[in-house]
Amino acid sequence: MGPPLDFDAEDVRHPMWSPSVRSLPIPGIRRMVNMASEMDDVIHLSIGQPDFSMPPHIVEAHIDALRAGHTRYTLDAGLPQLLEAVADYYGERHGRHLDPENVLITTGATEAMYLAIAATAAPGRQFLVPDPTFPLYAPLIRMNGAEVKAIPTRAEHGHQLDPQEVIDNIGMRTFGIILNSPSNPTGTVYPKETVEAIVQEAAYRGVYVYSDEVYDHLVLDEMEYASVLRCTSDLDHVMVISSLSKTFSMAGLRIGWLISSQGAIKKLRRFHIFTTTVANTPAQWAGVAALQGGRECVDEMLESYRKRRDRIVELVSNTPHLTSYRPQGAFYIFPSLPPNTDGTTVATRMLEETGVCVVPGDAFGETCPNSLRISYSASMEDIERAFERIIPWMAEQKF
Repeated sequence: MGPPLDFDAEDVRHPMWSPSVRSLPIPGIRRMVNMASEMDDVIHLSIGQPDFSMPPHIVEAHIDALRAGHTRYTLDAGLPQLLEAVADYYGERHGRHLDPENVLITTGATEAMYLAIAATAAPGRQFLVPDPTFPLYAPLIRMNGAEVKAIPTRAEHGHQLDPQEVIDNIGMRTFGIILNSPSNPTGTVYPKETVEAIVQEAAYRGVYVYSDEVYDHLVLDEMEYASVLRCTSDLDHVMVISSLSKTFSMAGLRIGWLISSQGAIKKLRRFHIFTTTVANTPAQWAGVAALQGGRECVDEMLESYRKRRDRIVELVSNTPHLTSYRPQGAFYIFPSLPPNTDGTTVATRMLEETGVCVVPGDAFGETCPNSLRISYSASMEDIERAFERIIPWMAEQKF
């Protein structure tokens, strides 16, 4: 039997690497995708990016920026036109005044979250993190010496976060709370009552809220999206992260941002200078076109996601051994297997024996090893073909 999939022999051979780097796990998503890359006829329900093309008016704006010679550095905070576009767009959307000085343009939302956590996590500080959740937050918190305290959610409750449970877990060492709505990997959208309760208690207790809102436009049901920007009275204790990647199918252009108080942005600009310095200049011009253009392209994507979501909920419900629910946003569902089932073993065997790639639950936290993340950022044809393989294979399993 070979070494575990998350084992890196280089860590043993090259002790030059710092303990914080050596402690970083190999992401479970990458493990599965890497395995699938060595196989033929694989259907991917594992990918976390839109399968649509970037809208034509944004493509043209990107090309126009290149042709116009907009390839030099911008200001460290970002292209002034994009800073203003983000402030105007989110200020109007969430009914509050935002200045360009409340915004920092980053190399994708990943850099924004990295800056927010790395600049504030420290020994003795504790962060409350929903579980399951995107596998970026906990490693960043730990590598900067802080502690992660998981707040579990369950498929039978639609993976909704209980605000009272979050509040009850705030202690003397609690420094920050991570929110991610719509959620990756669950597709759960937190209602306004949940976000307001957490944000207001956090403000009262002097706790920061870090809100990852990259899927903020991918709300598939008729409900108001409860951004932290709408639920907080001021920006002094919140950092809100988003990007163009999911909304406008621009993942490869790597444009994100962080919205917070002007004082926080001033500090984070200094940190940003020592990481990526500035975000991609032509891509920032494309971002201006995205935020100032029409919403028809987004509406068309949403309609496709709704149809896929409805169908995949039906297919998961018809799959033996999976507990289904109805995700309200993003493009994921996170069903659970029977208790004590090893999701990594199931996902690995299913890939090897059916050629369908999904991601095991332990890639997203410690409380959900018996779950699978299934992405429906795939064509309806691929979704149907995948479940034509999954359903009979699961029916043969004995858990």
